[in-house]
Parts: sequence; C-alpha cells; structure tokens
Amino acid sequence: MSLFLPGFVQSGFLKLVKPLISLFTRTRVNPNWFTTLGLILNIVAALSFAWGAKYGTREDLQYIGWGGFFVLIGGLCDMLDGKVARAAGLSTRFGALYDSVLDRYSEVIMFLGMGYYLVAKDYFYESVFCFIALGGSTMVSYIRARSEALHIECKVGIMQRPERIVWLGAGSMFCGLSTLFVDPSYVLDFNGIHLFKPIYIFTVPLVIVAVLANTTSIQRMIHSYRESAVKEEASQIPQSSQTVS
Repeated sequence: MSLFLPGFVQSGFLKLVKPLISLFTRTRVNPNWFTTLGLILNIVAALSFAWGAKYGTREDLQYIGWGGFFVLIGGLCDMLDGKVARAAGLSTRFGALYDSVLDRYSEVIMFLGMGYYLVAKDYFYESVFCFIALGGSTMVSYIRARSEALHIECKVGIMQRPERIVWLGAGSMFCGLSTLFVDPSYVLDFNGIHLFKPIYIFTVPLVIVAVLANTTSIQRMIHSYRESAVKEEASQIPQSSQTVS
C-alpha cells in the first residue's frame, strides 16, 4: 500500500472496473488494444493542454481539466491491459514489451503537453518542475528495467506510475472543475504571498510528482545496490568454501 495512493482507493477502483475486466476477458479482446488506446488518449490529453496554451487565456482552466480527464482514462486503459491479459491468459513477452514502450511514450507526451502549456502561459518555475518530473518518471522506469535485466526485482518506491497518473490526472481535472466553484483569477493572499490560486490545484501535484519521482529513483538505486551486493556475496560463498577445504 502506498501513502500517495491509499489501499482503499486502489481496492475501490478495482471493484468499480471489475465488471469491465470480466467482460473483456470473456470476449478475449487483445490487451494490446488497451495499450494503444492509452497512448491515443494521452495524445488527446497533450493536445488539450496545447490547445489551451495556444488559444486559451490564463483563466481558461477547462483545457487543463479536459487534459487531466483524458490522462486518467488513459491510465485506466493502462491498468486494463495487464489485468485482462492475465485473466484471459493472453500474456506474451512482446505484449509486456509493447506495454512498457507505449507507457513511456504516453508519459513523455503527457508531460510535453503540460510543459508546453506552462511555458506558453509564463509559469516558468512550474515548467522547470514539469521537466524535473519527466526526468524522474523516466528514471523510475529505467532503473527498474535495468535492475530486472540483472535479475533484481525492483518495484519499490513511493511515486510509481499509478501514483503519478492519479496525482497528475486528478490534479489537472479538479483544476478545471474548480472554475465551477471559484473564479479562475481568485487569489488568496497573505502579506503579499499567494497561498492559493486555482492553478495551484494543477501545479502543486506536479511539483510533488517531480520531487517524489526522483526520490523513488534514489530508493530504487539503493534497493538495487543492496540486492546486487547480496547476490554477489552469495555467489562467492561456494568459491570461498572450496578454498578453505
């Protein structure tokens, strides 16, 4: 269970989509279709951010909201492909590779859309954090892949892909929805410090992901170092025993 994606959220969501998993399992839909659809939805999300950057104003937060919505639906497809593949017995080595590759493209495209919006609207510091979040997210996946290539299981970390998708997607979507309740130009100010603006509902989760994705990369490096040290020590035991005898 992750602090940043509580167990009750995960279990509740799984119960919600269980009928879909059962349906697609019975009809034996190729899981790669969900993987492809997830990529397409992230492209749509990026286009929503880009459209808002080009044609919207700073107060047109609905573009961010739609972008977040498509990120979340894309994340749902990402979850369905693995669940359906395992339940229907359709898992393949190429399917696992295809899923990993398209997940990376989906994430890069998503961050590209967010970054373009932030740069276009002169949110300089936030755009820097967007770049840092992209780098951290990429390294989280890369370190796991390299570790597993060395036969080291590496799934540790506080900000893995599901957490990133939920934080970024939900933050963006609720930022767009906030315009239904709060004026987009509203500012809560204290002694000249902006404590709250509706755009923060989008940018604060982005900053959190930037920090914690890189923290997760460090966690995985430490984990892989310890596991590799254990394996190397174990591999030397027979040789040492043979020398003693």
